Amino acid sequence: MDLGAAGLKEQPFPSHGKPLAVLSYDAQREALDILNDTYQHSTGLCLLQGPTLSGKSTLVRRFIETLHEDCAVALVDGKGLNATNLLTGILHQFGFTLETSSGNELLGLVRVFTLQQAASHEPPLLIIENAHEMNPSAIRALCELADLRVRTGSALKIVLVSDHALAGLIQEPAMESIAQRLVHDFHLRPMTQQETRELLHAKLRAAGSDYPDFIFPDAVCTELWKASGGWPGILDRLALLALARAESLPVAVAEVEHPALPIGTWDEAELALPESEPAPVSEAPQLIVTSNGSVIDDVTMKNSRLLIGRSDHNDIAINSRFISRHHALLVRHSGSTFLMDLNSTNGTFVNAKRVSNHVLLNDDVISLGQHKIKFNDPHARARGNLEGVGFADTAIMKTLADMRNLLEQENTTQLPTIPEDLPTGQT
Repeated sequence: MDLGAAGLKEQPFPSHGKPLAVLSYDAQREALDILNDTYQHSTGLCLLQGPTLSGKSTLVRRFIETLHEDCAVALVDGKGLNATNLLTGILHQFGFTLETSSGNELLGLVRVFTLQQAASHEPPLLIIENAHEMNPSAIRALCELADLRVRTGSALKIVLVSDHALAGLIQEPAMESIAQRLVHDFHLRPMTQQETRELLHAKLRAAGSDYPDFIFPDAVCTELWKASGGWPGILDRLALLALARAESLPVAVAEVEHPALPIGTWDEAELALPESEPAPVSEAPQLIVTSNGSVIDDVTMKNSRLLIGRSDHNDIAINSRFISRHHALLVRHSGSTFLMDLNSTNGTFVNAKRVSNHVLLNDDVISLGQHKIKFNDPHARARGNLEGVGFADTAIMKTLADMRNLLEQENTTQLPTIPEDLPTGQT
């Protein structure tokens, strides 16, 4: 059908360029929140995944438009990139005009610019589309960039975008510097039936139609939603085709094609999990509480967090004037246990050394006032990735800081439970 005959001044569903109308829907709003949280986080690194034509590119460009003008942004297509191509692309996006340079020189330029920008303005942002198609050399260069730090955290914020689930790639040993920084593992979801209808009509109105519901009645909108699976890019193509095929208005349901649809990347991630070899589950640590050499409590740490203090609200309540109301917090993550002192009056000691935060090893002895707690976990024989400043910048520390703020409030009659899936992962 001719666009003019449908009362349209231009194509409502262009296959290239900026869309005529952008309508926010739940999955998109959630993704934008995730991207913003990633950029604000001190070690921000995010995986953004969704099948082909799920709206990832539109989403990323919308997010870039929200950033402060001082933020340097590099948006690079990772398809087939080696290290040289990747670094050259990043530098071009940051405004550099380059002559031929070696890989080491390019890496040095990116490193210097990134550190200077992060120290004087805002950390630069690197977004790599088709991240799963980068060559190994590009991945190695990316890992080196991921290690760059300034006083406030990581020097380069990173978003990896892909049509496939990236968890398997991130778990490779060579990707450790990426995995340590991961804040969000986000998988786009499709639009609902109502969101699909609203988007179709918004685009028709933007193209000049005063009666979008006459061009695409509810039955046609529903059929387009079913045929597209709710994925925006597929919806645009099917709507364009249905409009072109129609000989008269309203467009008929029969004009809607039903192509094979991609599965969501969350399905791909679930399918990739081994079924016959589940991940081993470590035994829960035992905490033996003693006073003057006598055992007064024996606790199994079954949950991801355990609160210790004088108040009855604690998981281990010790009635002693030397122990603060909320004295210390233990958090389990990836088989390790982290101890944090909650600004206690008399301090928290591990093996006679005062600590503010500490990764516990098997047979460590925690001292709180005149009481001792023996930590038994035969699997805890190395501090691993949780020790030191690197861990202090992870999502776990953010959660612990939130808990500390809550415990400092006057009303402690109801304490929140820290989610079992620390740190934040798929949302």
